[in-house]
Amino acid sequence: MGVQPPKGPVAVSSAGPPLSVGGVDPERGFAGGETQVLGLTRALLGMGHRAELLCDPEGELWRRARAGGIVCHPLPIRNALDFAAAAKLRAILRRERYDVVHFHTARAHALAPWARGRARAAIVTRRMDYAPNRLFARWLFGSAVDGVAAISGGVADALARAGVPRERIVVIPSGVDCAHFRPPQAAERAAARAALGLEGADCAIGAIGALEPRKGHRFLLEAIARMRRGDTAAAQSAAAHLAPRPVAIIAGDGSLRRALADDIRRLGLEGAVRMLGQVEDARPILWALDAVAMPSLMEGLGVAMLEAMACGLAVVASRVGGIVDAIDDDRDGMLVEPANGAALARALAHLCADSRARLALGAAARAIALERFSIETMALRTVELYRACLQTDASARALGAQGI
Repeated sequence: MGVQPPKGPVAVSSAGPPLSVGGVDPERGFAGGETQVLGLTRALLGMGHRAELLCDPEGELWRRARAGGIVCHPLPIRNALDFAAAAKLRAILRRERYDVVHFHTARAHALAPWARGRARAAIVTRRMDYAPNRLFARWLFGSAVDGVAAISGGVADALARAGVPRERIVVIPSGVDCAHFRPPQAAERAAARAALGLEGADCAIGAIGALEPRKGHRFLLEAIARMRRGDTAAAQSAAAHLAPRPVAIIAGDGSLRRALADDIRRLGLEGAVRMLGQVEDARPILWALDAVAMPSLMEGLGVAMLEAMACGLAVVASRVGGIVDAIDDDRDGMLVEPANGAALARALAHLCADSRARLALGAAARAIALERFSIETMALRTVELYRACLQTDASARALGAQGI
């Protein structure tokens, strides 16, 4: 196992007998991680495997999965010390007899030790680019599971800093449905912009994701304020009067919703920023946009960024975490330093003023998404990890039978 993310087309195979997989994700909200869990489960089913979910019956993942015909088993988990949930997990695993149990969140992973002896292999996916607790990292990412999938090189590095041996980590980037998230036809784009009330002179800049401090929305508001008052090099150019006016479209919900609304009023951006709240499908919004901003302060990889790239949009993102695995600066997107509203404003103003550059970056982003970040590639690489762990388990049992 190694930690380097794939930089070109990934040749993997799903050859082998069908597997039985139970995915564990007890979160009630629905963010990028849950998008990945649902997409992976659908892909596994499409590949002929048995794939089911263990999740909270009051959560959004349960609702969407059941609506899509996916078998779900109720497993609410309050915290890492929820012994009732641990007992229920063992009962489900004893009954369902999965080949692989795949833990998708930190709360799910905390119960991994209870799965021992109830499945042939246990896997955990890590999506956050900060180091886990060093006191438990080696145990939770070592003896508690058989394989560790990190969604980016940045996440793999964070695990290594916490003491997880690098040879236990495989980088499997997040994936998106590139057939659903695609560039719009002209009529589709016009309809999407009309639905949001956008005019021809508007340069629509989107930010889709949880309204939490780590996502850096406040720096986007600062950037929009700078652009509106002409405080960028692009806005001060000779063609400034021809540049479209920036409009920010923010989709998502979270703890900063009211604080961001207050910031919008304080900065006088009521007519320049629209907050849409939580959305179930980002595609209609992406089809209306001219560019996407991802001013994160930390980011494992960023599903919203990958969806935007798949739609052929130019992305301006912070140079943090796994973002650098996806964006090659000035080739398929633009990178800026985190927590820097002025730098973000300059990059976005450039894209608003230069449609040729914007479209070129978007086309390159679409190509990268197809090449490296499709849901199919993610699912194939995940099955490859499953089989590697199962093979290791089979080899260990064979040696044990021989008394070695």
